[in-house]
Formats: sequence, structure tokens, C-alpha cells
Amino acid sequence: MKIIDFTEEYGKEYFCCLEDWSEEMKEAGDHKENWYNKMKDKGLGVKLAVDDNGKIGGMIQYLPVEQSFIEGKNLYFIHCIWVHGYKKGRGNFQKRGMGKALLKAAEDDVKSKGVKGIAAWGISLPFWMKASWFKKHGYKKVDKDRGTVLLWKPFTENAVPPKWIKQKKKPELVPGKVTVTSFINGWCPAQNIVYERAKRAASEFGDKVVFQEINTMDRDVFLEWGMVDGLFIDNKSVRTGPPPSYDKIKKKIKKRVKKL
Repeated sequence: MKIIDFTEEYGKEYFCCLEDWSEEMKEAGDHKENWYNKMKDKGLGVKLAVDDNGKIGGMIQYLPVEQSFIEGKNLYFIHCIWVHGYKKGRGNFQKRGMGKALLKAAEDDVKSKGVKGIAAWGISLPFWMKASWFKKHGYKKVDKDRGTVLLWKPFTENAVPPKWIKQKKKPELVPGKVTVTSFINGWCPAQNIVYERAKRAASEFGDKVVFQEINTMDRDVFLEWGMVDGLFIDNKSVRTGPPPSYDKIKKKIKKRVKKL
């Protein structure tokens, strides 16, 4: 197994987070590719884990904190680390040390840039991006927002811990209409699927529903709202992880339309 730098010849695999076998991923559109093209000149780092047979089994992506969705200074932030764990497609690569190797490679890269530490987000539940996994590798909790934990690993004694940037406002309603507001950043295909499904579902109801897109790839827009991804039907938040089905989103919109 070896860790390599991403080059665009691996775009097919990377832009769909190694799930090129998935029919669901086809709904994600080209948002991640657009995000990559914007961020590649702003310090984005992407590394891939390749097994002895030349198959890509894992990936990590990380950015300067100033380009991320947390608050900090002179740090890098890990947007995600993922080792393919499904039997479908390329197969299960977990429990082979790929995650540990990817994390070390990213940390070494970041240290070489002279920054003071690296941060990551994790969740308390025992699946993807587990906070406990980062803690196992020397990361410490510094902030929490509901079930999402912010962790970091300082490289210097004078490093300043990062903070969450939390939601600052909710979407405004349009009188006499159902308002569907979807935040889109592009970094995560799962969230891109939510955006595309919500947009398509909203279009099914004609002028009874107004669809609003909030593009947080523009950092000023993100800072205005304090949230990078999300879906609201009227001003009620819809859980987006894992992505709700198209039918579920449509059903929620329909329920609100009936109350007009």
C-alpha cells in the first residue's frame, strides 16, 4: 500500500468519493468537481491510498482553515477522510491501515508548510468520521455542536485552538408559498445529492413552491449564514445525513403545500 498525491487522471474516482459504482452518486452532479477547481489553487490537499494491485481504496482532503467551515488561524482543516468499506464496486479496503497512513501523510504535508496544527470534525456515533478514531490518533476535542465534534492536533505550543462557526440565521419565508432553501458548497457528494433532490422535488409543485439556492462556496456567503450545507422546508431544518430520498423530500414539501 502506498499514499500518492491526487492528479486529475483520478478525477473519476475522487469526484464521487470512490463510489463510481453507485447509481445514487450519479445524482450528485458536477458540484464537487467545481469545488475542486476553485479550491485547488487555495491550498487544497488531496491524497489517495493505493493498494499493492494499484486500486484506490481511500482518500483524504484538507484545506487551510481560512477556506474551511471553521474559525481558526495558521491551521489546516480535514474536510473528510474516507476508506471505501462497501463490498460493492472496488470492495472493502478498511482494517488495512489506509486511514492511519492517509492521516499521517496529510499531517506531514501540513507540517512541511509551517502551520501550527491541523483540525478535523467527527461525529459521536460509531460510523463515518468517528470522533473516537481521531482521538485514538492524538486529536483532542475543542468544541462541539450537537452531535458533531471539532478536534485538533497542535504542532506548536503557541497554536490557538479552532472554533465552530455556528448557524447565524434561518431562511426567510415567502408569503403564500412553501419555501425550499438548499445550501450547496460542493465539497461533499452526499450533500450535493440532497441539493439536487430538493431542487427537483420543489419543481414538481409549480408556483406553489419557491426554491432558494444558497451557494456557500463563496466564503462570504457562508460566513453570513454560519452553515455550509443544509436543507430547509419553510424555516424547518431537514436532516441531510444520510441523504433523504427524493420521495421523502417531496413528501415533506407536499405536506407543507397542503397547509397553504
